[in-house]
Amino acid sequence: MKNKYRILKILVTVGILVFLLSFSLKRFSEKPVSEPKVKLNQTAPSVYFISEKEVSELIKKNNPENKIGTLDIPKLEKKLNDNDFVDSANVYLDLNGTLNIDVKQRVPVFRLQKGGKDSYVDANGVEFPISRNYSFPCLLVSGDVKKEEYQALGNLVYKINKDDFSKKYFIGISKYKGDYSLLTSEGNYKVEIGDLNNIDFKVKGFKTFVEKYMIYQNPEKYKKISVKYENQIVTTLNPYFKENDSVLKAQQKALEKPLAKAASKEDANKTEKKPTVTTASKPKSQEKDKAEPKKQEKPKTTAKQDKPKTQQSASPKKESAKKKTKIVVE
Repeated sequence: MKNKYRILKILVTVGILVFLLSFSLKRFSEKPVSEPKVKLNQTAPSVYFISEKEVSELIKKNNPENKIGTLDIPKLEKKLNDNDFVDSANVYLDLNGTLNIDVKQRVPVFRLQKGGKDSYVDANGVEFPISRNYSFPCLLVSGDVKKEEYQALGNLVYKINKDDFSKKYFIGISKYKGDYSLLTSEGNYKVEIGDLNNIDFKVKGFKTFVEKYMIYQNPEKYKKISVKYENQIVTTLNPYFKENDSVLKAQQKALEKPLAKAASKEDANKTEKKPTVTTASKPKSQEKDKAEPKKQEKPKTTAKQDKPKTQQSASPKKESAKKKTKIVVE
């Protein structure tokens, strides 16, 4: 009997606890959701793509009854994570029934201008649209950039922002026909780096050029400075800079000389080919020379006088024959 009494007592106690628990849970579920406690995890630098007010409105929109019992926490987390400006979100209720929301926003590394469309790219290579309410200050990257290059570009931008020299000179990155160039804040020139390999070495080469040469010159003198070649820096002068006129003219003359020599060689080759047509004229002159001495075989003068006469008469005829051939060849 005592055991039965104890079992009955335990069952009654459990029943009362279950009743009280269900009553409290029902009452708790009917309780309205208080103003959610939103925490935006700010990083360095701070971003303001999404506000606490926007998060609160999103919660109210997905819980129109505004009751704890109808609150779907996994659904709310999914809605927040689907937001383009949210990197991660965590939603939970504490013991007091307060809804807590922790939101981590995306931090852009650079702004991408591609195909007439602007967007941001974060450190993980994720592309997301720009905001109508907020603009984040970062380097502009333009051109036909591929998605697999996003992280390498992010690494380049990180190095530029970390180095005081690079941060002072470079304000953007552009890609044209597969080659990358760094846009500068001084002058009209750009720094051609080619691909995204050996970035540290290329930037170091440009820094050396600036410290040793450009510091004594007008930065508008150059149109392009290329450091994409190994152990070599190639500069292109700005044709619209007046001080470059004399240098550009000298370069043009230097280029015209080999062209003129090549043209003269072609003319000489053409003239050398023409004499092949006039070779037939030589036998005629020789036949005349052979025919003319036959008339002078029986001279009336003495033998002493014959020798000088034959020498004098033969020489001008040979010279006249040679002159004719030269004229024809020209």
